[in-house]
Amino acid sequence: MTEFPHLFQPLDLGFTTLKNRVLMGSMHTGLEEEKNGFYRLAKFYAERARGQAALIVTGGIAPNRRGWLVPFGAKMANSSDARRHIEITEAVHQEGGKICMQILHAGRYSYHPFAVAPSAIKAPISPFKPWKMSQGTINSTINDFATSASLARDAGYDGIEIMGSEGYLINQFLTSRTNKREDKWGDDFDHRMQFPLEIIRRTREKVGKDFIIIYRLSMLDLVDEGQSWQEVETLARAVEREGVSLINTGIGWHEARIPTIAMMVPRGEFAWVTQRLKGKVKIPLITTNRINGPEMAEKILSQGFADMVSMARPFLADPEIVLKSMQSRQSEINTCIACNQACLDHIFDKKVASCLVNPLACRETEIQITAASQFKKIAVIGAGPAGLSFAFYAAQRGHKVTIYDQQSEIGGQLNMAKKVAGKEEFYETLRYFDVQLKKWNVTIKLNTRISIEEMKSSEFDEWVVATGVLPRRIELEGIHHSKVVMYNDVLTGRVVTGKTVAIIGAGGIGVDTARYLLGEEKNFEEKWSVDRSYAHRGGITSAHKTNEPERKIYLLQRRKGKPGAGLGKTTAWIHRLELKIDQVKFMDEVTYTKVDDEGLHIVHNEQAQLLKVDHVIICAGQHSERTLYNQLQASGKKSHLIGGANVASELNAKRAIEEGMRLGIII
Repeated sequence: MTEFPHLFQPLDLGFTTLKNRVLMGSMHTGLEEEKNGFYRLAKFYAERARGQAALIVTGGIAPNRRGWLVPFGAKMANSSDARRHIEITEAVHQEGGKICMQILHAGRYSYHPFAVAPSAIKAPISPFKPWKMSQGTINSTINDFATSASLARDAGYDGIEIMGSEGYLINQFLTSRTNKREDKWGDDFDHRMQFPLEIIRRTREKVGKDFIIIYRLSMLDLVDEGQSWQEVETLARAVEREGVSLINTGIGWHEARIPTIAMMVPRGEFAWVTQRLKGKVKIPLITTNRINGPEMAEKILSQGFADMVSMARPFLADPEIVLKSMQSRQSEINTCIACNQACLDHIFDKKVASCLVNPLACRETEIQITAASQFKKIAVIGAGPAGLSFAFYAAQRGHKVTIYDQQSEIGGQLNMAKKVAGKEEFYETLRYFDVQLKKWNVTIKLNTRISIEEMKSSEFDEWVVATGVLPRRIELEGIHHSKVVMYNDVLTGRVVTGKTVAIIGAGGIGVDTARYLLGEEKNFEEKWSVDRSYAHRGGITSAHKTNEPERKIYLLQRRKGKPGAGLGKTTAWIHRLELKIDQVKFMDEVTYTKVDDEGLHIVHNEQAQLLKVDHVIICAGQHSERTLYNQLQASGKKSHLIGGANVASELNAKRAIEEGMRLGIII
């Protein structure tokens, strides 16, 4: 009997049956706009279908040019567009899977000057003010949605998902925040909801009854002037009457100032809002957001929160997440850690998405793991992310790999990151590497410091140096005072700081150190003003309230600008807002004068100041640890340098894991 009976129960939609309760949710990968991108997408989706996803939803495809997310973005508007998609649907069907195309009109989120919206109100996250849609434009847009769905059917899709959430065009019609119209498409909710209902109505007429239509319903807008719960429920019943097959849960507008899919969001945090709709409609409900493993998925289904679960980025991290769960191989699942660094951050930088923990994602046609032409004995110095990644990929190819590390556990710098509140998911990454290295017979020698003499006399064919980084010290009067400590001493627990602390350096390490000192995460909903009672529109109570933190923290930097400037685009705002909520005092353009018994002396705004602190923590960057590599090079041993030992710019696990992978597949 399966460990996940609810997860692997088929779902009968009447005209078709889904083989389990796992939806691979929509993700834009960037391949949609790449040269040869549809060939690559076909391989990407086929691998996930082979991994037993019951139903896949593509990234958002615009129904017309005005609906583009970006200029020349993917669209489904004519037969030529449809022919390009056949490659995708055939690849998925050959693996026994089903796939729906998501139709997404970006509305005022369109990143081009021809954006349209129900009202000419600029979005806070876009530089372009949209044009107000005329009656004719509204009608033609509705027809374009229906035409796009019909073309998707022609291309072989099993259905479509209509994107009605996340603050895109349909969502913009539904709230007074963005819809100030006084005609039949605005004024009150009964009028505002006619736009999505007419889209569904005309779409169902075009595609027939035996075609899946998913409606992505914004159940929790998380913005002021968002929908009330009564409106959400009214719309759900109405879309059911118009012939929708499934309702998928949408959480938060993109402009909302509440994290919804980042690492600090608790697993399954928003399933409660889907449960709130259970029993109000008869069609199946899909819940979503931060469901990254079979255990959480099974719990949600078994407790009646939803009929199906959506996992999007977990399929980037591991295309076999469902298959491994079916085979009771959960320990081998490469878990999505919700870091956003290689997926969403890449998309916002106009790069093809991938995955920090699985750099093969979206590179299925570029990178294959093949047996080595010559098997070698390889030593790896350092069990941080770069060394672990290299060992994993090299061992799969047949090499005999031994890892040496002077610490008592694998992980390197990740062992500090995992202790920061909100970053506990890194435990999963280390669990995955530990399981995989044992599976591929990698020898791990911990608590071992290997000398150059031992290296010279060894029988290894090649050496891989992944010794990581060391904290960079700064020139400062009093730098050796007992108040001064390095960040690694704090994050490893070797030093317990006092109640008042100054952190020198407001990059990623400085922000993480502040977060660590603030202690365990508070109640998520209370901290971020999420209103589970739904007494307020949009499901938010008020502006974020400040907490009374355990420590008074000063976060300082020499340069002008915001803290965490090097952090990813999709998470930096969260970390800055967290610091504000926890009353961290940020100061930029600071000159450090000295440290003495009184505290840290600085100059700020041309004024000398004394910060009476118990400790001063140095977070001023890192430098590469290359001593062993230089010695190996001098001795003539064939050696390679990867990870932080190669480039020390912040602590970049994404780069380290990818560097390890790229060396591992060619050595």
